[in-house]
Amino acid sequence: MEWKEIIDFLDRLIHVKLFTLQDTPVTVLSMVVFVVLITATIYLSRLVKKGIYRLLRSKTEIDEGLKFTLSRVSQYVIVLIGVLISFQVLGINLTSLAFLFGLLSVGIGFGLQNITANFISGLIIMFERPISVGDRVEVSGKEGDVIEINIRSTKIQTLDNISIVVPNSQFVENDVINFSHGDPSFRLEVSVGVSYSSDLDTVLKALNEVAEEHPRVMRKPAHAVHLVNFGDSAWDMKLFVWVPDVRERYKMRNELNQAIVRKFEKLGIEIPFPQRDLHIRSGLERQEGAG
Repeated sequence: MEWKEIIDFLDRLIHVKLFTLQDTPVTVLSMVVFVVLITATIYLSRLVKKGIYRLLRSKTEIDEGLKFTLSRVSQYVIVLIGVLISFQVLGINLTSLAFLFGLLSVGIGFGLQNITANFISGLIIMFERPISVGDRVEVSGKEGDVIEINIRSTKIQTLDNISIVVPNSQFVENDVINFSHGDPSFRLEVSVGVSYSSDLDTVLKALNEVAEEHPRVMRKPAHAVHLVNFGDSAWDMKLFVWVPDVRERYKMRNELNQAIVRKFEKLGIEIPFPQRDLHIRSGLERQEGAG
């Protein structure tokens, strides 16, 4: 009798009506099944996302951003299908779901505009791909690499290894610098001043040799050397070179600067100190007149 009573109690418990949604009674059992299905759907979607990403990772002709987008979209599709099936198991038809979403839209209108904007912006980023995983971007003055794009926000890892979570709407509504969009190559500008007493042809030859001797400087497009300005104490020279990956530009600027110093020392080209002339003649004349 005791076991029968326990079973009867559990049977009554799981069939207790919690609430009614659009004339559909929701019981404890249906809620438990609903939660189990939602949990299983989320777990399955993560497995599918990882499996698709591993499969695409072997395809070298597909860029990293597209691999991430395809795997992430597959995860969202499975979650959406799982949620719809879970609601059907719960006994809620699509008409009831429309009613529920109508209630949610009221809440969105009153206080969830930012979440909605970030959600829609996340979808735009996924499909339009103004940024992709692996891109070097600059947002709000912070430069870093895109390491993850989620439905609400994007994670940026700065050059100082600091993670910044940026709302997706910033990438759609504001100006964002994407150094890697479509092509990771970058034109690097290296500035140097040389003394007016220098031989111009020797300076041009030295800077050209610096570019030609660096193994990572691209040959096409070709580098260029410009005399851009006549400064107070020096010719202002600029060496323009193309680097294959924008992420290397700080390292390559350092290497090129060091190579310029060594090349100038070898060829006897002077990098002058800033000079200022101080005129005191008028002051002396006033002193002599006063005496």
